[in-house]
Amino acid sequence: MPKLGERAVVLGASMGGLLAARVLADFFRTVTVIERDELPDDPVNRRGVPQGRHVHSLLARGAQILEELFPGFLDELVAAGAPVWDDGELSKVYVSFSGHELPRSGTVAGDHQAMAIHMPSRPLLECHVRRRLRALENVTIHGGQDVAELTAAADGSRVTGVRVVNRAGGAQQELPADLVVDAMGRGAHTPALLEKLGYGRPIEDHIVTHTTYVSQSQRIPPGTLQEMLFLINPAPGRPTGMSLSGYEHDTWIFTVFGMVGHEPPRDLAGMLSFAEDYAPAHVLAAVRTGEPLGPVVEHRMPSSQWRRYDKMRRFPEGLLVIGDAMCSLNPIYGQGMTVAALEALALRESLRRGVTGLSRRYFRSAAKSIGVAWSLATGSDLAFPEVEGRRTRSISLTNRYIDWVLAACETDSVVGLQFLKVSFLVDPPARLFHPSFIYRAATANRRRRQRDSRPQQADMTV
Repeated sequence: MPKLGERAVVLGASMGGLLAARVLADFFRTVTVIERDELPDDPVNRRGVPQGRHVHSLLARGAQILEELFPGFLDELVAAGAPVWDDGELSKVYVSFSGHELPRSGTVAGDHQAMAIHMPSRPLLECHVRRRLRALENVTIHGGQDVAELTAAADGSRVTGVRVVNRAGGAQQELPADLVVDAMGRGAHTPALLEKLGYGRPIEDHIVTHTTYVSQSQRIPPGTLQEMLFLINPAPGRPTGMSLSGYEHDTWIFTVFGMVGHEPPRDLAGMLSFAEDYAPAHVLAAVRTGEPLGPVVEHRMPSSQWRRYDKMRRFPEGLLVIGDAMCSLNPIYGQGMTVAALEALALRESLRRGVTGLSRRYFRSAAKSIGVAWSLATGSDLAFPEVEGRRTRSISLTNRYIDWVLAACETDSVVGLQFLKVSFLVDPPARLFHPSFIYRAATANRRRRQRDSRPQQADMTV
């Protein structure tokens, strides 16, 4: 493949940054990743990913993209001990959306591999992606480097590189670049740079949820639980939830979360009490038997945020943005890494058409994927009156329809599988409005109502 330029620089070794580097390696002679944290070869937590100590999920679509970018990658994760749900057996997962519990027995229909849920811890996942990147001859990853500033041409029309500072010795270095990708999260440099250069800051969409979640990593004895994943999302009148997920080496992470002022306690006993009204008793019992592997940790997320670079009238050449630096969503829905992977695909498709008009093409393409995840997540958040954000009649009607679909999911695994495909960003939301799907959901709900309306047989014992 012909190269589009000599050097690309990626700021931040987040999942978005790492996947951007993989894509850029096909289009530039050298790719350099700059990261503030030191990056060891082993899978360990790092300061720059505070949420890495909490429950993470790699949605099915995200897993598919990682396999496409790094062939054989998913088998590597499994070989490293990461659990995977790939047989469709419903007894192995416990999922409740908005108070509706999905079926707990039987096997889902369809291609189980296509809907597989891989469950590596965040450190293990990042470690294996970094190893794959370091194996590419034209990719270099530098840890322990602070980004001092982005450099630009005198007329502000183009970003020309970045100045970095070595955290250990303070030495400064300027890295020229044909393309800089900002993957530095919500604290990214791009908005301030754009304002300085006269472009103005991007419009920002916010849904204010004040989400707080706390987690305890544990080792739970093998065989204690039949399930490998528990997820209970908020329900009407209850803006709280929990998750328990198994990871490599018999480790588990127990997380409880709350929104709009419902803050979980920062101790295990308090966490268990916080979840006892809605979590299955056997889950809480298993957590009580676990061996803590560290302190309880907390993370706060004030709002979902989308910087609308796709709506800017002007944008300098030589600069793009990816991952949380562009859009960060309420983490309780587990979409972040998959959205970043979708943005990496948008970057690849945009680069295939060259660098002319690249930023406009890329931001518009990325906005399509972001828009789907944004609608799914913020629509659920806005169902709670306390959440701050713009509500439309469309959101209200959609939420009522989704609740109707979820009621059907309780008894029909085919309906449930289609809902999961949309939630996991495999299928577009339009699939939930196909006439055949609506008919099946209506049939499931009718049968459920008929079953619930039957009089209970009288107790004839004496």
